[in-house]
Amino acid sequence: MSEQAGAAVPIDTRQDARKVIVASSLGTIFEWYDFYLYGLLATVISAQFFSAVNETTGFIFALAAFAAGFAVRPFGALVFGRIGDLVGRKYTFLVTMGLMGLSTFLVGVLPNYAAIGVAAPILLVVLRLVQGLALGGEYGGAATYVAEHAPEGKRGLFTSFIQTTATLGLFAALLVVIATRTLLGEEAFAEWGWRLPFLISVILLGVSLWIRMQLEESPVFKQMKAEGTTSKAPLIEAFGRWSNLKWVLVALLGAVAGQAVVWYTGQFYALFFLEKTLKVDGATANILIAIALVLGTPFFIFFGWLSDRIGRKPIILAGCALAALTYFPAFQLLTTAANPALAEAQARAPVIVFAHAETCSFQFDPIGRASFDRTGCDIAKSALAKAGIPYANEDGADDGRAFVHVGEEVISVADKQGFGAALSESLAAAGYPAKADTDAIDKPLVVGILFYLVLLVTMVYGPIAALLVEMFPSRIRYSAMSLPYHIGNGWFGGFLPTTAFAMVAATGNIYYGLWYPVVIALLTFVVGLLFLPETFRRKIHE
Repeated sequence: MSEQAGAAVPIDTRQDARKVIVASSLGTIFEWYDFYLYGLLATVISAQFFSAVNETTGFIFALAAFAAGFAVRPFGALVFGRIGDLVGRKYTFLVTMGLMGLSTFLVGVLPNYAAIGVAAPILLVVLRLVQGLALGGEYGGAATYVAEHAPEGKRGLFTSFIQTTATLGLFAALLVVIATRTLLGEEAFAEWGWRLPFLISVILLGVSLWIRMQLEESPVFKQMKAEGTTSKAPLIEAFGRWSNLKWVLVALLGAVAGQAVVWYTGQFYALFFLEKTLKVDGATANILIAIALVLGTPFFIFFGWLSDRIGRKPIILAGCALAALTYFPAFQLLTTAANPALAEAQARAPVIVFAHAETCSFQFDPIGRASFDRTGCDIAKSALAKAGIPYANEDGADDGRAFVHVGEEVISVADKQGFGAALSESLAAAGYPAKADTDAIDKPLVVGILFYLVLLVTMVYGPIAALLVEMFPSRIRYSAMSLPYHIGNGWFGGFLPTTAFAMVAATGNIYYGLWYPVVIALLTFVVGLLFLPETFRRKIHE
């Protein structure tokens, strides 16, 4: 992977620069808006499409359907990356935008489980797969297009505007969801109003397509086309030759994997944690996240600009290291600030399940048939999971009996009904809240913690597009940069909420799921420190 020689082909005027950045960014914002609507409405969608299973399983299923869109992103990167390297950057991301917009609109008109049964979640997953394929082709095209227009020494700054689009798309989706919830009320929103944000996307699709149609092809691609130097087999060249493949692997493990888990922890897992674990109502959680995003988004630009001066590598790896070191204390502080009654109850009267390990099932039911009432341990953990109460596990005697300690009080688990009543009484007496008290939330502190989490996101994400563009030759750039990006963000990041909440459900520890991003961020820090090259002085125009 040598530095590429040749004169740059920069944008000719300031007006052209603005047009390229704005047009590329607006289109990508729209695609992220479409993609992340589902994540914001996971709780509502769980009730609409996965109502045949218990509540905990339904929510994990809803997150799994959310993750399904991420699962196919690498395949979209391969399909559309190849087309982008063969046909051109501009027309490829016009196609991906059309696919994204249509599938999002169809989610808004899809009948729910009550109307058409099991066909509803199946069709929902199919539409999520189409969205994932489209997004797999979009990001690489937009980032490559902008980078190939950028003057030398400003690629970090220029591509950082593309990096803001994921957050701005999430922010736009948040605003639409908040407005719809406020105008309709929670009851109407949960029943039918949740469809409106999906339906509105058809208007955004028309506007974004019109804007993108005004753009010309990338100057680098036009030059390669004119000189006949485009790749005839970009996938074979990018991934079939070790000289390029090794850098794909380094990009994935030494940069993108850590960036992905930091991104999804800071923006999506934090939201789910507030709403599902800390029981903050959805509207309040959305508003708090939106404020943090407004405060944090300018730092994408700042760190992109800074990476043009000190390099991409130190900023990305510093973000990963900080995330690994501070996630546990940050989320523990978030609990204290967002639901102080829960934090106080946990400290004063911790809940512990005493039961022999062999009598305890994994609290996840993928087919909706398990009742979790076979043993005392199952009855106890099922009740605690349904109530959203964090608990610890201690191995009990090998006699089949189970006990739950709520502080000093000991509850013997006998029958399901009797235990449920006794548990509810004990939890209420110990001060465990049914939901977070909105008036008791320390909103400035919550926003401060969320802002810190978003700041880490901007560190790892702001410079990543420039880094990936600079790591690969122009003739295979669209394909080569898209695959590690979408494996990292689609698999390492996209599966984070599902995996983390399943880990929490299995252990009862509300912080246990954080081990997933912490370990991946540490892996990226070590691999990146040893193998990731610094690229910010490279020329990318052949």
